[in-house]
Amino acid sequence: MLDIMARSGWRITDQRRTLARIFSDTPGYLTPKEVYDQMRNTYPGVSFDTVYRNLRMLSEVGVLEQVYFQEGGLKFKASCLHRHHHHLICVNCEKTLTFDYCPMDQQLKLPGNFQIINHRFEIYGICEECRQQVDAKESEAESSGWEFHESGKPQGS
Repeated sequence: MLDIMARSGWRITDQRRTLARIFSDTPGYLTPKEVYDQMRNTYPGVSFDTVYRNLRMLSEVGVLEQVYFQEGGLKFKASCLHRHHHHLICVNCEKTLTFDYCPMDQQLKLPGNFQIINHRFEIYGICEECRQQVDAKESEAESSGWEFHESGKPQGS
């Protein structure tokens, strides 16, 4: 992460080193507020705007991936820079699985002589572990006379 910052002409400050460490130590997604809270542990005077601006800039140079979760809002995580791939993202636990299929490999007929310079492809769903937990809860509910409806809340029969 620091190498890409330096190649992009960024000054490598202690705060940016800390920001890089936060993402290298965190396997999942972080909200801007979570990053800000961690940065404030070391730099109490850092502003939320400074942290957010750096997150956006790191995303623009490809060091961070940003994803918008319906329930959790905008979140960031360190980019996987070793190969081209896309993501399956669990909306329940936020686990991310990579897969190699790329829809951009298909012949696209784009209007207006449009030139693609970058793309992202994310599929949102529920991972196997979360589905098993839901299935277990439904089985337990059925045996006790409760039913789970689309809201995910049990209702008496």
